[in-house]
Amino acid sequence: MPHQIVKQVELKAPISRVWRALSDHREFGQWFRVRLDGPFEPGSLSTGNITYPGYEHYPWLATIEQMVPERLLSFRWHHFEEGSGVDIADEPTTLVVFELEPVAGGTLLTITESGFEALPDHRRIEAMRSNSEGWDIQAENIAAHVATST
Repeated sequence: MPHQIVKQVELKAPISRVWRALSDHREFGQWFRVRLDGPFEPGSLSTGNITYPGYEHYPWLATIEQMVPERLLSFRWHHFEEGSGVDIADEPTTLVVFELEPVAGGTLLTITESGFEALPDHRRIEAMRSNSEGWDIQAENIAAHVATST
C-alpha cells in the first residue's frame, strides 16, 4: 500500500512489559507524551491532549479498535489541522496498529499507520512525512520507556 507507514523496532523487554506500555493509558501517555482522559477499551473513544513540547495545544481523539492482549492494539485517530476551524471529530482518521512478536532477547514491535488516502490532497504528503518522523521518535520513546521502567 503506498499510503502507509511501517516502522519496526526490537525492544529489549518481554512482550508482557511492552503490552503494558501500550495498553495502559497512563503508561502510553508517559512515552507517547499525551494526557489521556481514561483507559483504552475496544469501541471506546479516547480523548486527551498532546503533551509533546510545541504540540501541547493539539487535541487527542481516537477510537480504540482492537485490543488482543500481548499481540495487537489498534486505534483510529483524527488528524488535527491547526487553524482549519473544523472540529477534530469531523476530521478524517488513519488507522494505527501496534503488533507484538517475541524475538530473541525481547519483543519486535511493528507500528503501521494506514489510510492516509482519507486525508485531503493538500494534507496527505505532509501528514505522511510528519507522522513518519513522529513514529521514529515514538519508537525510540517506547524503547527507552520499557528498558528503564518496570
